[in-house]
Amino acid sequence: MIAIRLPAEIEARLDKLAKETGRTKTFYVREAILEQLEDLEDAYLAEKTLAKIRAGKQKTIPLEDLAAEYGIPH
Repeated sequence: MIAIRLPAEIEARLDKLAKETGRTKTFYVREAILEQLEDLEDAYLAEKTLAKIRAGKQKTIPLEDLAAEYGIPH
């Protein structure tokens, strides 16, 4: 369980949206977090991978090699 404090303006927007749609504020907060979490995971995991590549701790495969392996013209 997570408890968060929201600015009054955001709370009011959530209240209005929930009332107008018949859904709960929790539903919309959960949806917003899930959508943003996917973006954050993509960004931060990509940064972590890039750091490993730059440090020589993870190898890369040239696009030409992948294309040839899978028979994809490039």
